[in-house]
Amino acid sequence: MATEVLAEIGRNPHFMPKTVADLLVERLIAWNVEVIFGFPGDGVNGIFGALRTHKDKLRFVQVRHEEAAAFAACGYAKFTGRLGVCIATSGPGGIHLLNGLYDAKCDGQPVLAITGHTFHDLIGTHYQQDVDLDKLFMDVAAYNQRVMGPAHVVNVVDEAIKTSLARRTVSHIVIPKDIQDWTEAKGARSSANIAEHSSDLFAAAYPVPPEHSLRQAADLINAGKKVAMLVGRGCVGAREEVLELAELVAAPVAKALLGKAAIPDRSPYSTGGIGLLGTAPSQDALQECDTFILAGTSFPYMEFLPKPGQAKSIQIDIDPARIGLRHPADVGLVGDCRSVLRSLIPLIERKTDRSFLEKSQKRMADWNQLMELRGTRDDMPMKPQVVTYHLNKLLDGNAIVISDSGTIATWTARYIEMRDEMKFSLSGLLATMANGLPYSIGAAVAYPDRQVVCIVGDGGLTMLMGEIATLVKYKLPVKVIVIKNNVLGEIKWEQLVMEAEPDYGVDLQPIDFAAFARSCGAAGFTIERPGDAESILRQALAHPGPAVIEAVVDPNEPPLPGNITAEQALHFAEAIAKGTKNGWKIIKTVMEDKIREVI
Repeated sequence: MATEVLAEIGRNPHFMPKTVADLLVERLIAWNVEVIFGFPGDGVNGIFGALRTHKDKLRFVQVRHEEAAAFAACGYAKFTGRLGVCIATSGPGGIHLLNGLYDAKCDGQPVLAITGHTFHDLIGTHYQQDVDLDKLFMDVAAYNQRVMGPAHVVNVVDEAIKTSLARRTVSHIVIPKDIQDWTEAKGARSSANIAEHSSDLFAAAYPVPPEHSLRQAADLINAGKKVAMLVGRGCVGAREEVLELAELVAAPVAKALLGKAAIPDRSPYSTGGIGLLGTAPSQDALQECDTFILAGTSFPYMEFLPKPGQAKSIQIDIDPARIGLRHPADVGLVGDCRSVLRSLIPLIERKTDRSFLEKSQKRMADWNQLMELRGTRDDMPMKPQVVTYHLNKLLDGNAIVISDSGTIATWTARYIEMRDEMKFSLSGLLATMANGLPYSIGAAVAYPDRQVVCIVGDGGLTMLMGEIATLVKYKLPVKVIVIKNNVLGEIKWEQLVMEAEPDYGVDLQPIDFAAFARSCGAAGFTIERPGDAESILRQALAHPGPAVIEAVVDPNEPPLPGNITAEQALHFAEAIAKGTKNGWKIIKTVMEDKIREVI
C-alpha cells in the first residue's frame, strides 16, 4: 500500500492519502451504514474529521450521554433489523457505552461500538484516559479488536460487522488517537495481508431442521389435546406462520414481552403477556396445557412455565445452545422461526376439539373487561392505567411504541395493544432503566414518518433526561409519556412483595417534567385528572414536534400480577405489619383492585 500511495503522490502533488479514520468511515459506508450515534471527544477527533468529510453519506447523531448512544444504536437495530453503530471517545466515553451495549448483547441485537484510545506509544504508562477498553469490552463484545494501522482497519471492520450480524451481538473496535491519523503511506503492508482480500458482504443463514426432527415435533403436537404456545422476539416477522399454527392446533398464544408485536393483542388466539407483567389467561393456559410450543424466546421466569413433566415440549430457536435452557425440551428445532414454522405447518393436523382454546378465549374476554374497568376509573389521584388505556385508543396503526423499565412496563404491556404494523420493544433480559428515551431516538431516526411514542417512569427518564434536547436538536417528533408518581415504583413493590420489608430509599424529588421539556424547546403537557387524559393526549400527539406529557398518578397503585401467589400475599402482609408508609392506603387500593376482579 505505502509504495503505491507514494507513487501517486509523486505523480499528483495534490493527492491526499487516506487516513485510518477515512478508511474506517468509508468501509462503514460500503456496508450501507447510514447513521452513527455518539458523542465527540479528543480521543476520536480523527474519526470525527472523517465523519465530517463524509457527512453526505453517513449521518452522525449527537446524543447528550454516551450511554444513550449505545441504547439508540440498540433501538435502531431492534426496529430495523440492521446494524446499529455508536461511537465514543477514549476512557470515560467508552466506559459510558457499556450499559447500552450489554442491553444489545442480552437481547441479541447487532451493534458495533467504535471507541478511541490514548496515543499508541503511551498505552499502559498511566497517561490521561488510559483505560484499556479492548480488555474492558472482553465480556460484552463477541468481536473485540484494536486497530494497528491503515492496512489493518478494513479487515477489522469487516470482521466486526460480520460477527455482529451473524451472531446478533456486539462488536467493538478501538483505535488509538494517533493511529486514526496515520495515512496509507505510513508503514508497509505485511506480505501476508493481500490488499482487498476482505469482503463487505454478509450472507445470512436460514437453517431448517432435518425432516425427522420436524416429523417428531409434529407427532407430539398432533397427539396433544391442550396445546399452548409461547412466542418471543424470534417470532416478530413470523406473524402469519404463528397464527396459522395456532389456528391448526387450537392453541392459545402467550407472548414474552419482547415478542409483544409478534401477533395482534386482539387476535382470537392471543392471551397477552406472561409473567409478573402478564395476564391471568396466559398463566392459566400454561399451567393447564399438555403440549407446549416455545418459539423464539428465552423468557427467563421459569416459575410461569409448565412444570417439568407436565407437558410435552417443542422448542424452536435460532441458537442451538438455547434449546432446553428454560424448560426441558422433548424436541428441539433449530433455525429461524419463520422458516421452521413454514416447514412444520404442512405436517400438522387441524384439531377438531377447540375447547381448550375456547376456554382461554372466554378468560381473555373477562380479562379485557377487567382491564377496561381499571382503565376507565375516575379515582383521584389518577390511576396510571388510565393514561395507557386512553393512549392505546389514539395510536396509529403503524406506531412504534417503546417502554422503559419499571411499573410502566406493566401498564404498557397490559394496555397498549399491538395491531396492524405496530412495533414495540423495551429492555428485555437486562431490564435496565433509562433505555426508553434513547430507543425512541433510534426509532425516530430510522422511521421519520412514523409515530414514535415512549412510555417512561419518572425514575428512568431522569437518568438520561438530557436526551429531550436531542429530540429538539434533530426535530424528532417523539412523544414522551412520563408516568409521574415520585417513587421508584417497581423497586418499592419488590421490597414489599418479594422481600416482605417496608419500602426504603425509593422516594423521588418531584420534577416538573412539562416545564423541563419547554425549557429544552419541546412542548410540555400535564395530565392530573382522569377526565382530561384523552383530550390532552390527543392534543399532544397532534403536536408536530417533540413533546413531553407528564401524567401525575397514584403512587400506591400496585402492578398486581395476573395471579397472586400465597407467598406474595404473605410477604405483602408482613411488610405492611412492619410499618410501611401509607400502609392503609396501599391495603385499600389493593382491596379495591381485587374486588373489581370478582364482581
